[in-house]
Formats: sequence, C-alpha cells, structure tokens
Amino acid sequence: MITVTNFSKQYKGFTAVKDLSFSVEPGQILGLLGPNGAGKTTTLRALCGIIPPSSGRLVIAGHDIAEAPIAAKQNLGYIPDDPRLFDTMTVWEHLAFTAAAYKVTGFEERAEALLASFELTHKRDTLVHNLSRGMRQKVAIACAFLHDPKVILFDEPLTGLDPQGIRGIKQAIRERAQAGSAIIISSHLLSLFEDLCTHIMVLNLGECRLFGTMDNVASEFGQTEDSSALEEAYFTITQNKETGQA
Repeated sequence: MITVTNFSKQYKGFTAVKDLSFSVEPGQILGLLGPNGAGKTTTLRALCGIIPPSSGRLVIAGHDIAEAPIAAKQNLGYIPDDPRLFDTMTVWEHLAFTAAAYKVTGFEERAEALLASFELTHKRDTLVHNLSRGMRQKVAIACAFLHDPKVILFDEPLTGLDPQGIRGIKQAIRERAQAGSAIIISSHLLSLFEDLCTHIMVLNLGECRLFGTMDNVASEFGQTEDSSALEEAYFTITQNKETGQA
C-alpha cells in the first residue's frame, strides 16, 4: 500500500533523507522514530506530495506520487503536527468542504458518525477558531478519515489531546488498520508505538538505522529494569552510525 524506493531529499546541498526504502502493507502500522532533524517529517511530506523527492520513487496505493498525484492523494489521508484549518468555518463546514474536495457523495451519515466517534457532535456548528488545540486536532483527523483513505499519515497525532482524547485517537487508528488501511505514525512518544505499532523504523541523520517488527525489536534489544525494548533500540541505534535491520 505504501512503497518507498531509494528516496532522497536534498536542500541546497544538505541531505535531509538519504536512499530510504521501505514498504507498509494493508493493516500494518509503522512507527517512524528518530531525533529532531532525522528526516521524519520530510519523509511524510514527500509521501503526500507536498515536497518533491530529489530522487527515488514513492508510491501510494499503486500510484506514483510524482507521476499520478491526484490518484495517489485520493487514497491518502494526512494529519500534520499543526493542522491548518479555516478559522471562519465551522466543524461541519470543514467536513462538507472535504467531501466536496474528494467528491464524496452522501457524506452526511459518515460525517455524523465521525463527529460522534471523536466526541465533536456538540461542536458541530462551532467555528474552529473557538476550539481548543486538541479539538482542532480531532477535526483534522475526522476530515482526513472522511473519504475512507487506504493510506493514513500522522505527524505527532496526540498533540494537545487530553487522556480521553488520546484513548479515542488510538482506538480510531486501530480500527482504521483493522479495516485495511496502511498507517505511518511519526512521534517522539515511545509509549504510543508500543501500544499501536506493528513495525518500527528508526531514522537518524536522514538514514534508516533500523526497520523491523515490534516483536523483532523486542527480541533483539530486550528490556531492562529502567527501559523498554523500544527505548533500548532507540538510544542504541541513534548513537550508532551503522544501519540495522531487525
């Protein structure tokens, strides 16, 4: 569902991502992990067509994002770390606008279900300018889910959410994966990956240092009294310049 082959991105001589290759199948949830500047957001933005690759190929649901951007984006939902919503539009107007953009007919029933799922029904007619940071995040996710995308990309999805909101978003991600979506989550919250992800990729200095299943990471790095297997993997890999596979 997601295929990245030899993807690199340079900015004025600086290499943000170097020769990255991986794939995510339907039902899988890949956790994208790494320190600031590792190339996580660059990779997500390239996958959704916001920035062009310097080299390599990125494919969404069988469509090359550079050669067939419209077809690729029709199968894609992207939630950035700071969603840019329209301050003078209501929550419902955002859903209606999204439905029109993706040509989703008869969207009302699905939109109402999403509002209920994210506990936004009572905010249906509220301008997003008047919503909290966490509620704006929920609106962005509801809009991204509306056209039933096969691929969903999250960049720090839990920003601004309270514990109840975090539980709801986690459950929504699980349900989307169970329905067959391929999902990538970029975050600094290791506990989020431990709760949700089937696979892990650790990036550092623009390169893949580790890619594997959560089970393989656990068996390779183990757990100590002070840290989980994922913590052990993260700190070991980001301090080691050798690329690894788990």
